[in-house]
Amino acid sequence: MLRHRRSLRRLRHAARLLAMALLLAGPSHAAESAGDEVLLAKVNDFLLERAARPGDKAGDEVTVEVHPPRAALPTCPEPDIFLPRAADRPAGRVAVGVRCGDDGRVRYLQAEISVTGHYVTLAREVRAGETIRPADLTLVAGRLDRLPRQAVLDLDRAIGQQATRTLAAGQTLQRYHLRTRPLVRRGQQVVIEARGAGFRVTRNGEALAAGGRGERIRVRLAGREILEARIVGEGRLAVDF
Repeated sequence: MLRHRRSLRRLRHAARLLAMALLLAGPSHAAESAGDEVLLAKVNDFLLERAARPGDKAGDEVTVEVHPPRAALPTCPEPDIFLPRAADRPAGRVAVGVRCGDDGRVRYLQAEISVTGHYVTLAREVRAGETIRPADLTLVAGRLDRLPRQAVLDLDRAIGQQATRTLAAGQTLQRYHLRTRPLVRRGQQVVIEARGAGFRVTRNGEALAAGGRGERIRVRLAGREILEARIVGEGRLAVDF
């Protein structure tokens, strides 16, 4: 009986010590938790800013989920947050570096960035060399961060271009699937136009290279003079002043 009472007193004493330890540790633990939340919020804002672009279309949506660290992070009023791997637009699963304090130590957090918007697919099979028309394309809504890096997101980027290869119906269109449709052929007789304040002059010449709209090529004039001009239409070029 005496042993039982002594054991009971020891258990009660241990319980009191444990309760005191929890009370003393409570405020510090709460402060650390609050500090983690503030830092995670700053990392979240940093990634949202990097993942979004001013030219994004209406309807595009960016969401960020920062995974909490296993160990508590140090108090860091002004963290230096950076992406270890530079990217034009971070997406998918990324690592985020946080440099804090005078010791220069870096902690790494994991985050998931999802970007939802529209991208371009083929409405029908397009043969290599065909000029792509609006009816050939479909705009699809989905996760942009899961697409290939060269996925085409704008219909205007594809319309009027030529297919570099045969493309299947339903295929996601990528930039390397397209090339500028030639408006001028090498050796073709072309018209070169020069404009200025109050004047407009046209000359005939021979294209020394092929090219598409907006490209600059060399042209030989009738007097054998060679100049550079910008392609503005079918067999038409312009000289900029």
